[in-house]
Amino acid sequence: MPDLDPEDEKIVILARSARARTQAAEGAAVRDTDGRTYAATTVELPSLRLTALQAAVAAAVSSGAEGLEAAAVVTDFPLVQGCSVQAVRDLTESAPILRADPAGTVQETLR
Repeated sequence: MPDLDPEDEKIVILARSARARTQAAEGAAVRDTDGRTYAATTVELPSLRLTALQAAVAAAVSSGAEGLEAAAVVTDFPLVQGCSVQAVRDLTESAPILRADPAGTVQETLR
């Protein structure tokens, strides 16, 4: 992950690890404005469906985060789902969203 800020590299690694640990479709991590990180994976239950990024944002909010510095999602998909982007934007309009492939290589940064 050349030229990636060490703090952004950390959330990509956390997202990748979460995805690998549960073998979920996606893994995600966010960093709040206090520097705390939260990781999550796709949730697919009969009564609840969340993208990994929605779940990570929910974990941050439920822990008291008022804003995000950055977000990362590790996925095979070529795009970050709109509902995932919106979950981040609900907290912070300017937080970059890094989309990485399963190897952890950042493919795109949404701003």
